[in-house]
Amino acid sequence: MVLPPAEGVRYVVSWQNHQDYPVPGSLASRTDVKIYRTDSKGISNNRNNSLDHCEAEIVLFSDDDLKYEAGDLERLRRLYKDRPELELTTLISRHGDNSRFPQEEVKLGRKLPKNYSVASFEIAFRRDKVMKLRCCPELGIGSEKFHSGEDEAFLLSAIRRGIDCRFIPIKICEHPNESTGTKTSLTEGNLLGFGSIIALQYPYSATLRVPLKAWRLWRGGRAPLWKAFKFVARGAMMTRGLRKRNKKYLW
Repeated sequence: MVLPPAEGVRYVVSWQNHQDYPVPGSLASRTDVKIYRTDSKGISNNRNNSLDHCEAEIVLFSDDDLKYEAGDLERLRRLYKDRPELELTTLISRHGDNSRFPQEEVKLGRKLPKNYSVASFEIAFRRDKVMKLRCCPELGIGSEKFHSGEDEAFLLSAIRRGIDCRFIPIKICEHPNESTGTKTSLTEGNLLGFGSIIALQYPYSATLRVPLKAWRLWRGGRAPLWKAFKFVARGAMMTRGLRKRNKKYLW
């Protein structure tokens, strides 16, 4: 992954599974890149380690397989400078299918725009407004059970805590690879995560939404119907305990 030098931009890298290897020379020599090792497991813990070391006014989540252009990063800086009321924004990542993005700016509430879902690397925020918010360690790749849902839970937690969240239709990066939200071969852990997000976002209608989600996954060729329903439903039923254990990270 290339981290393009850009005026006013610094990069914080959290390094899991580092095995005490030395930092590559191409990064060690850069003053705009700071690397912090962590012995934690799971993508949410890794992101939290990054957040703990961020000092900039504006924070943008990243991933290890993105393509950035300095002009897009500068556009984000200007956006927050010109609009001091902004607290958290979701942006556009270019990839194979961009149909899920709304066509215009919209305020995000507990009910998101139709067909819209968010990826962490599309989220930017003003640090002093969102500084206490962290990713739920039990959600995401590398966690024990729920191998998805960490991005949606972060945004939902921000909304539930009263942070002003808005989608703004500007490009921030390119994401050439498949993500959990669009991958065609889903694991049991992915399905558990889908169920947990349904129960977190729609606690009163989850029993109706679970079979609908399973049917849509089956219809899209992403999982057998019985498997999708079994594990999405199980994930939804496990959410009460998930919330109790993670009040610090959720709401």
